[in-house]
Amino acid sequence: MERITFQNEESGFAVLRLQPAGKDHLVTVVGKLAAVHVGEHLRLRGRWTSHPQHGRQFEVHDYRVVLPTSVEGIRKYLGSGLVRGIGPVMADRLVRHFGARTLTVIEEEPERLTEAPGIGPARARAIQAAWREQQAIKELMLFLAEHEVSTTLGVGIYRQYGDEAVRVVRETPYRLARDVRGIGFRTADQIARRLGYAPDAPDRAMAALSHVLWEATEEGHVYLPADELLQRAETLLGLPAARLQQALDALAAEGEVEIESRVTGAGGAPAVYLRPLARAEQGLAGRLRGLLHAPTDRLALWQRVDFARAFAWLRERSGVELAPVQAEAVRAALTQRVVVLTGGPGTGKTTTVRGLLALLRAKRGTYLLASPTGKAAKRLSEATGAPAKTLHRLLGLGFDGQAAHDADRPLDADLIVVDEASMLDLLLANQLVRAVPRGAHLLLVGDADQLPSVGAGNVLADLIASQQVPVVRLEVIFRQAAQSGIVVNAHRILHGEPPDLRSFPDFRFVAADDPEEALARLRALVTETLPRQYGLDPRRDIQVLTPMRVGRLGSDHLNQILQAALNPPAPGKAERAFGGRVFRVGDRVLCVRNDYRRETFNGDGGLLQQLDPVGQTLEVALDDGRIVQYDFADLDTLQHAYALSVHRAQGSEYEAVVLLLHPQHYLLLQRNLLYTAVTRARRLVIILGSRRALAIALHNTRRAERYSGLAARLRGLPREVGACSTS
Repeated sequence: MERITFQNEESGFAVLRLQPAGKDHLVTVVGKLAAVHVGEHLRLRGRWTSHPQHGRQFEVHDYRVVLPTSVEGIRKYLGSGLVRGIGPVMADRLVRHFGARTLTVIEEEPERLTEAPGIGPARARAIQAAWREQQAIKELMLFLAEHEVSTTLGVGIYRQYGDEAVRVVRETPYRLARDVRGIGFRTADQIARRLGYAPDAPDRAMAALSHVLWEATEEGHVYLPADELLQRAETLLGLPAARLQQALDALAAEGEVEIESRVTGAGGAPAVYLRPLARAEQGLAGRLRGLLHAPTDRLALWQRVDFARAFAWLRERSGVELAPVQAEAVRAALTQRVVVLTGGPGTGKTTTVRGLLALLRAKRGTYLLASPTGKAAKRLSEATGAPAKTLHRLLGLGFDGQAAHDADRPLDADLIVVDEASMLDLLLANQLVRAVPRGAHLLLVGDADQLPSVGAGNVLADLIASQQVPVVRLEVIFRQAAQSGIVVNAHRILHGEPPDLRSFPDFRFVAADDPEEALARLRALVTETLPRQYGLDPRRDIQVLTPMRVGRLGSDHLNQILQAALNPPAPGKAERAFGGRVFRVGDRVLCVRNDYRRETFNGDGGLLQQLDPVGQTLEVALDDGRIVQYDFADLDTLQHAYALSVHRAQGSEYEAVVLLLHPQHYLLLQRNLLYTAVTRARRLVIILGSRRALAIALHNTRRAERYSGLAARLRGLPREVGACSTS
């Protein structure tokens, strides 16, 4: 094979250019050809056809890969980048030394690799390991292609199961849905059915129930009522409820799920939890009650403080003048074990925290500041003048997901302040509270009117709804903030009033009712208008937001358009195709999965600054200044970030936000989504699209319901409750 003209990694369809053995010309080959690479020798069976546009070509029915045997074939094969660590130079060095036996040496006598110039023992071991991994992945990909499954999943499956991958897939295909990121029940079911599993197999029903519960967590639910779970699974499988109930009982017996009759849905059905979420909710509620009623108090001296004198001292020494409700919040944080401080932009949350920390320092109290994302932590540090960390780094979450700080090894501070608390999902909140030391105080600061966490749960709203935790609300916009169109219009939106689109230079509306017109104006705004008028860097300062990920005006398609406009391909600019996307040096990217080994977490962003096709790695310069290396196999943990969904942008702040709103987004046009998007901007908001869509979002106060038992557990579960919270 000389060249890949086209390849669809999802379907396996490819257009190749091959040089037939003993010929001096190329032919075009088309068909499903998975896991094939330049330099490989293929033995093909099929038929010759004539395409009206592309002419004569060979249509493949089946094929197999044959390792090259000639010196030139081996040089081309190894130099293609197929094997990690071997590029054209290394391939030439190996072939010059070992000739036609090069592949045999790598496969059977790898200790001899050190005979070649420039190859030491460490490099020889790396080549051997990369060769074996590549051969195993190729075997797996061919197996997947045979069963018409996307070969892009092959690397993830191999990473999970190693050399046992084909055996695991063949013998227990439903494990894939639980164990491998990117493989859901439907893909595992497709494999299983092709391998001969019966439609009513117990493993299939159990896997489907587990899949439905995991899918529900993507919607934010902590549990599902049993009747809703069975109904969703019945729709998915078409099996009778009795058979599904048997499967549910089997999952409970194995400990994969927990069924709680004390927590119920609106219809009174018991709640079915995935075990990790059940334990997290139970633990979080218990530990919060323990904090609220702890017999010890590390800040007990503040019970005797004259706060009128303290606030006067603060005003004189620090110049911080607290409004009465801000003073109330500071007093609560210093005298109550757990407090929620909530309010919109411009209401003085940051000033309140600054005043709190100044008073605490005056009495030699200790504190820790944290936020769920790196950007939010950096912003908190800048605003308070005190160091702040992400929660993941504060807790010391390691490679295995275990925390350095927990109940046995708590954090050391009198007060822990967590900003952007609306982003706290159930699992992270539980890990946080586990690490709060006995007698310490916890202050959760957030905007309860924003969208809830991306992960399962509705922690901030549940704490407020439980009425068990002191809550202080800041509602008055301070005079300086009232000059900002972003702040003023955010509050107008919050109260259902149309934003003022005429009075503020930092808040504009650009009309574009037609989707294609919206795309054209978006390109012009991001590439020309905003950089020219405001001096903004389009890749670092301007963030395009949209309600949805899919569709013509969804973030996936917008990323393609903006990548082509802001970072087009160019000679010498390295790139790598993966899963239907192309990652290119200079791209704006975002981490979408916690990676404890690299200490990168969901929401960390940066620029792709280097790509090594030989080493099969790339480097991302993160916004916090760190340089992080990724393997090509880990590209599913990154996504392009020229455009993001509003949900994905939570906790971040950008110099300028361009928000697309169109009737195409109808299902997600909600007031709290509009409010969240507007409050992501620091200097400028541009709403681009349809006035009708803006009006729909403004007047739609419906909030997605999330099944959660946290509020009820905090109240002590006095009776069976319908634990469905809004967000």
